[in-house]
Amino acid sequence: MLRQAMLALSKSRRAERLVTTSPLTADVVDRYVADDVARVVGALTREGLLVSVDHLGEEVTDEAAAGQAVAHYLALLDLLPAGADVSVKLTALGLRLSQRLALEHAGAICAAAAQRELTVTLDAEEHDTIAGLHAVHAALRREHPDVGVVVQSYLPDSLDRCEKLGGARVRLCKGAYTAPGAYARPADIDRSYVRCLKVLMSGTGYPMVATHDPRLIRIAATLAELAGRDATGFEHQMLYGVRPDEQRRLAGLGARVRVYVPYGSDWYPYLMRRLAERPRNLTFFLRSLLSRR
Repeated sequence: MLRQAMLALSKSRRAERLVTTSPLTADVVDRYVADDVARVVGALTREGLLVSVDHLGEEVTDEAAAGQAVAHYLALLDLLPAGADVSVKLTALGLRLSQRLALEHAGAICAAAAQRELTVTLDAEEHDTIAGLHAVHAALRREHPDVGVVVQSYLPDSLDRCEKLGGARVRLCKGAYTAPGAYARPADIDRSYVRCLKVLMSGTGYPMVATHDPRLIRIAATLAELAGRDATGFEHQMLYGVRPDEQRRLAGLGARVRVYVPYGSDWYPYLMRRLAERPRNLTFFLRSLLSRR
């Protein structure tokens, strides 16, 4: 019930106005959303961490706004070091308007990123965009084989998605949305996550293990070892501001750790979904105000 309430709040314009105008939220936002993306990326890179940067914004309703989103991403590329990744939401590029438009815009970003030795990962969104997401991803891979895509383990077809993504860069996360027939119990989502991990680790692609769950992190490392993958054969991904000590610990052990860095003024839906992703996150985020551990 708490998850449903938080997701409902993420779409509420009234709640957004109340939260975004409250001075009490400033410290929370600064902790989890980069105010100066170049500064934050530089600091993380110096600590031996990789980054995936997301310009916040989604669900655009006209071609002009989609074009502006592309311009934001093209400008962002100049701020990133080689080896960085850019996370892109297709609804920000016009997916709700047409799949063709989103593909054209995503292709332009991929081409520019390749020139700078950067990668692009297509983020997953609401369940009714998933078919379009994977169609665009499949089309992009013909010209940009290293473009990544997100699979959400809360969806019942996640295992089938992973099995069909041979050779691809796949970011596996639990998911922060709702969908008809989706897994709702945390234990079911976790079991789905492990099933997907087994497929990805034993496959020919590049798994990106996006979770802060200590148990799933240990399972991922074990599956990687069983599959004969060394530290360069997969990576951990965590959110900016969440468990930074663990990020540095894993990196210190030689693991590849990539930090998902969101930035921009449209932070409200992102933060609400992070709180809703699992109900215990609400307590975690509140507790993190007192400690960065």
